[in-house]
Amino acid sequence: MTVEVRGDVEQALRFLKKKLQLDGIKKELKRREHYEKPSVKRRRKQAEAKRKLRKLVSRSVV
Repeated sequence: MTVEVRGDVEQALRFLKKKLQLDGIKKELKRREHYEKPSVKRRRKQAEAKRKLRKLVSRSVV
């Protein structure tokens, strides 16, 4: 991933952090930091699916 620096390094750093967050790379790195048992992984994915579905339903109702 490349970020162009046009004078202001702090702004480029903020842009990079935002880009990493939107791509989900920070979340992925944190998740892979330790081994995750298959049962825990399955429960996490089910919880994510429920959250996503609930969010989708609430948006369609409004």
